Amino acid sequence: MTIDIIGRSKFWLSAAGAIVALAIMALLIFGLKFGIDFTGGSLLQVDVPQTSVEGATTPEAIRAALASEGYEAVVQSAGDDDYFVRLGPVTEEDHERILAAIATIAPQATELKFESVGPVIGGELKSKSTRAIVIMLVLIAAYIAFAFRKVSQPVASWKYGVVTMVAALHDVLVPLGIFAVLGRVLGYEIDTAFVAAMLTVLGYSINDTIVVLDRTRENLFHHRHSDRTFGDIVNASVNQTMGRSINTTLTTLLPLFAIVLLGGETTRPFALALMIGIASGAYSSIFVASPLLAWLERKG
Repeated sequence: MTIDIIGRSKFWLSAAGAIVALAIMALLIFGLKFGIDFTGGSLLQVDVPQTSVEGATTPEAIRAALASEGYEAVVQSAGDDDYFVRLGPVTEEDHERILAAIATIAPQATELKFESVGPVIGGELKSKSTRAIVIMLVLIAAYIAFAFRKVSQPVASWKYGVVTMVAALHDVLVPLGIFAVLGRVLGYEIDTAFVAAMLTVLGYSINDTIVVLDRTRENLFHHRHSDRTFGDIVNASVNQTMGRSINTTLTTLLPLFAIVLLGGETTRPFALALMIGIASGAYSSIFVASPLLAWLERKG
């Protein structure tokens, strides 16, 4: 069965545009909640056995103990016994006082990890992460234009790079918008793990898009003397690769879903970012890149 995807280009592109518009609105309204990797600050992970003090091992109790010493902290559970304590930049003396404050309600608490990042380093890391994503997109666009250089009719080779970048932008904006909402509701932060997830999504999505566009290139060569329209060839190419795209996406999403559902607090945001980005990438490779390419051909 052949699905008329190109014939309904307006619907698919409008749906993608609406989703991106909502994501941008979420970013403008809520903004992103950056972690200490980018803003600077301290992160302490402690193990607090439940048997240490009856009823005292709760995030609220730890937060109250630190507040009594003058430290404002965000405390999150990271499993049955582990807790993350996020604070502003602290000195080694403050570090020791924080551990002592926690020990007052949980004498058996042990420190598992302590990280401190200065605001200057955090700002530099944010700048470098943004630069890395932009450079990656530019290089990929240039490579695609080069790889499709022999496909000059009826669509110029550089337009293949353009549609790939539009699809990639869609795949980044959607998880960013969702994480802007999750940051406000659940406290999810943007950190280096999220940047790694976005780079992974870009690579995955662009690879999926190129598979579809490359099939279009092959079909253009084989049907160069036929009377089939460019839209018909693109539609056939999408249908020929759709099964592969859907199957690959599902087999990738299933283990990620298991991690989101059953994994720990530390891995859940990373896996969720991958899930959203890969699902968005599957949509864009089928319903954004190819319909947009056909639209560019009609516009000349």
